[in-house]
Amino acid sequence: MVSFSILLFFAVTGITLNHQSAFNGEPKAARFTGTLDLAWVNPPPGRDVARLEIVEALRNAYGIKAAVKDFRVEENEITVTFKGPGYAADGFIDRKKGTYDLTESRLGLIAVINDLHKGRDTGGAWADIIDISAGLMVLVSLTGLTLIFFLQKRLKPGLVAVAIGTAVCIAVYKIWVS
Repeated sequence: MVSFSILLFFAVTGITLNHQSAFNGEPKAARFTGTLDLAWVNPPPGRDVARLEIVEALRNAYGIKAAVKDFRVEENEITVTFKGPGYAADGFIDRKKGTYDLTESRLGLIAVINDLHKGRDTGGAWADIIDISAGLMVLVSLTGLTLIFFLQKRLKPGLVAVAIGTAVCIAVYKIWVS
């Protein structure tokens, strides 16, 4: 029962992943512009771009909670990319002027749970949840398989059902997938 909710979650998101066109709504996009401190983006010689200050200024201005996926400093431009489940924000900063253009995309609840299912842009804590839930599912499966050996009346039909289920999966893979 410990794994019930996570098993249900992965079962439901398995369906939503297989039928994305039926569940995906319209993404919500927003575009923002502004100005950052020139000393942050175009520091004097010998000093680095103020990465932390830039990221925190954008986070505070627009309520961004997603992780920084990429931060690139080029001669004329800085790009900052934030990614999270069902979320992306890309900022382009002009180093000479200190102005920025930030595009934010929110893909909705189904995209969030699909990304959680895949572990995409979710971080280490969620990866641990996926590993723990996978371990619990393996334990539940092996426990069920082991129990069938103690139920003599159900042993033969149970093993036949396991063999048929396995054979069907292999056949589908061999015929329609590979």
